Amino acid sequence: MRWMRFKVRTTAKAEDILVAGMTDIGLYGAQIEDHVPLTAAEKEQMFVDILPDTGEDDGSAVVSFYVEEAEDGTLLLDEEENDVGESAASGGSLSSVEHGERKKVTPEEMKKAIDDKIRELKSYSDVIGDGTVTIEETADVDWMNSWKQYFHQFWIDDILVIPSWETPKDTGRTPAVTFHIDPGTAFGTGMHETTQLCIRQIRKYLTKETKILDIGTGSGILAILALLFGASSAVGTDLDPCAAPAIDENLTANGIAKNRFTFIQGNLIDDKAVQDKVGYGKYDIVVANILADVLIPLTPAAVAALAPGGVFITSGILAGRERDVADAMKKAGLTIESITEQGEWRCVTGKKA
Repeated sequence: MRWMRFKVRTTAKAEDILVAGMTDIGLYGAQIEDHVPLTAAEKEQMFVDILPDTGEDDGSAVVSFYVEEAEDGTLLLDEEENDVGESAASGGSLSSVEHGERKKVTPEEMKKAIDDKIRELKSYSDVIGDGTVTIEETADVDWMNSWKQYFHQFWIDDILVIPSWETPKDTGRTPAVTFHIDPGTAFGTGMHETTQLCIRQIRKYLTKETKILDIGTGSGILAILALLFGASSAVGTDLDPCAAPAIDENLTANGIAKNRFTFIQGNLIDDKAVQDKVGYGKYDIVVANILADVLIPLTPAAVAALAPGGVFITSGILAGRERDVADAMKKAGLTIESITEQGEWRCVTGKKA
C-alpha cells in the first residue's frame, strides 16, 4: 500500500483549526509534529523509559495528512467524504469519479484543494502561519516490521536478549538466561540504561518465593526476566491495552506459563479499582521504570502494595532528580537502600520496614 503525504507548515496554535478545516475537503486524521512541552498530566500518562525530546518550542508545527494512492497514481478517498464530490459539482478545485466505494482525485487536485482551504482559513485567522504545502510519497514497505532491521541480539551483563526473529550467535559466552523478546512497535527492547539498572536491582533482591509487581510493564520485560530468574509470580500494570498481547507473545517465546503473569490495565496512582485488583501488602519487589514526575505521586500506592521487608525499585530518573524520588520514598515510610547510576540515569531503591 502506498500513501501520499501532504505536509503543511503552520503554527502550534493553528493545529486544531487546520485539522478541523481539512475535514471539509475529505481529509480525516492528521500527524502533528511540534515542540510544545508536555504538560504534567501528559507526563503522568507516559509509562515509558524516557521522555521524548520535543526540542525548543519555537511555536512552529508541521501537520501531515495521508491519502491512499491507487496503482494509477490517483488518490483514493472514502465514499463518506461527500464534500469532495460536492466541491467538484459546484465548480470547486476537486473533481472525482466513483471507484467502487472510494472516490479518486489527482494529487494536483488535492494539493489545490488544501491550498484553497488554507487561504480560506487565513482570511479569518491570523495564526495559520506559513501554510506552505509539500507532497511526499511514502515507500511501499511494511512499516510494522521494517524497524526490526535495527534491533539485534545484545547482552545485559550475562543475560542474552534476542528478538524472536533471530537465532543466537556463537560468541563463546554462555548466558545465565536467554531472553527471547518481540517488543512490537509500541514498547521498549531492554536496551535502555534505565531498564538495565532495574534488572540488576531485581536480581539482587530476587528469591524463589518472590512475588513481583511491575508498574508500567509495557511488553513485560522486567517481570518476565524476574520469572526466568525464578520469581514465583508476577503482576504487571499498564495504561496501554496493547501491553496484553505483547506480554502474551513474550511469555510464549520464553516458555513461561501464562498463569504466572497477571496483567491489569489501568493507572495505579489514583484508580482505587486498579489498586484493589493489584492488592495490598503482598509483593516482595515492586518495580517502576517510568519518570521522576510519575514516580513521586506513584510512590504511596506502590508502597501500599509492598509486603513488609519488600523493596521498591525505581528508574527512569535523570541525574539530579534522584533526591526527589528518594524523598518521596522516605515520606511514604521507606528507607533508602541504594542509588545506582548508569550514564545520566539513576535508580533509587527503597525498603519497607
